[in-house]
Amino acid sequence: MQLVFHTGAHFTEEERLMKCLLRNNEAFAERGVSVPGPGKYRRLLRAIMSALASSEAAENAREVLLDAILDNEQADRVLLSDAHLFGAPRTVVRQGLLYPKAPERLVYMSQIFQHDEIELFMALRNPATFLPAVFEKSPASELADFMGGVDPRAVRWSDTLLRIREAVPQISITVWCNEDAPLIWAQIIREIVGLEHGEKVVGGFDLLRDIMRKDGMQRFLAYLGKHPNINEIQQRRVMMAFLDKFAIEDAIEEELDMPGWTEELVEEMTQTYEEDVFAIARIPGVQLIAP
Repeated sequence: MQLVFHTGAHFTEEERLMKCLLRNNEAFAERGVSVPGPGKYRRLLRAIMSALASSEAAENAREVLLDAILDNEQADRVLLSDAHLFGAPRTVVRQGLLYPKAPERLVYMSQIFQHDEIELFMALRNPATFLPAVFEKSPASELADFMGGVDPRAVRWSDTLLRIREAVPQISITVWCNEDAPLIWAQIIREIVGLEHGEKVVGGFDLLRDIMRKDGMQRFLAYLGKHPNINEIQQRRVMMAFLDKFAIEDAIEEELDMPGWTEELVEEMTQTYEEDVFAIARIPGVQLIAP
């Protein structure tokens, strides 16, 4: 069986992705792809993670889990989404490392599903905006305590992904930048489900609608209707062209409120993030979905 874990990250479009998958549930089921409701497995998975920290998995753990998740449904590929799989927001930054529990918890999953094919999907987000969002949810009252003395410019997603690769090299990893999601949303869904390039999914333009004026969206869809044979790359170029004219400025701009951070620091962190994403694309076993 193919088990797909979508693990956030927090403060990306994690719940929107789950809702989009569920909207296509019946069509995906015809292809042998199951999208269980999150209520069937999220608490169960977290409970198992806690239990495995102190004891080994029972021999029948896989069967018990799948029976609870699938509820007698037959499937070749199962899509599970939980941004809390690697911890709640207040625990996902430690000494400047993002999601420190990720490698350990994926080792647990690989032990339970040792004869299955596990895939990991995860959105990344600029640390310049991700860290303030996490800090707001953390128990730390001082930024220095939250960062553990680590310079925020030293925070890199590649550190986490390299640790995951070392711990579970058999698991394939697919990532994308949350900032790019409106342009690549349909492809993200296709990759998670295992569809061919260009196949249509309901909700493929959901995020684009959020950042484009209604009249621009109407013109964009009309353009696609007149040019049904353009490929994915051409379609993204058209998206960007329409966004240049019809973007909702308030929807694409983020306000930062982090104590002591300057515009110069944020710009430097953003540049570091962009360089880190380039490095991530070159990590063996990691696929980067990019516009």
